Amino acid sequence: MVLWGIAAIATPNHGEVAVVKKNGVTVGAANIGQKFTSKAYFWSRPSAVGYDSSKSGGSNKGPSNEAYLKEVSARTDQFLKDHPYLTRNEVPSDMVTASGSGLDPDISVEGANVQVKRVAMARGLSEATIRSILNDNTERPIIGRPIVNVLNLNIAIDNYSKNGKKDSNTEMK
Repeated sequence: MVLWGIAAIATPNHGEVAVVKKNGVTVGAANIGQKFTSKAYFWSRPSAVGYDSSKSGGSNKGPSNEAYLKEVSARTDQFLKDHPYLTRNEVPSDMVTASGSGLDPDISVEGANVQVKRVAMARGLSEATIRSILNDNTERPIIGRPIVNVLNLNIAIDNYSKNGKKDSNTEMK
């Protein structure tokens, strides 16, 4: 009860799920990570629990664990296949390592920036357009590093038409 009380007061959306609807249809929760695989979308952090909110948790593997290192290496190799313009050292760690909860809805600005070229090419839009939408959807907290909510960013890009108009049929509750 104490944790619930703190969450109800101190967290965004008062500790409740931030349901996102588009055209009246639920498309996700802004505060729970989900998997995106299309090249036309920004991708979330990997999840150690398969993005299953009932199984929130990390892998419990330390940074020297051989199995963990193989997982991260395989994720990095796959990320580089989909982003051939990057070098191994340019892959942000949050794009190949799972968060502690396995459900992190946000990625770093660096994690989003390295995906701009892929998303722009897949959508037939300019990198400048995608960067502008990314910039508009970057959260800049008073304390901490700027972050990008992947679901909100992907919806903003979906809403953007080639004529530069935005569709306002998306709501978050």
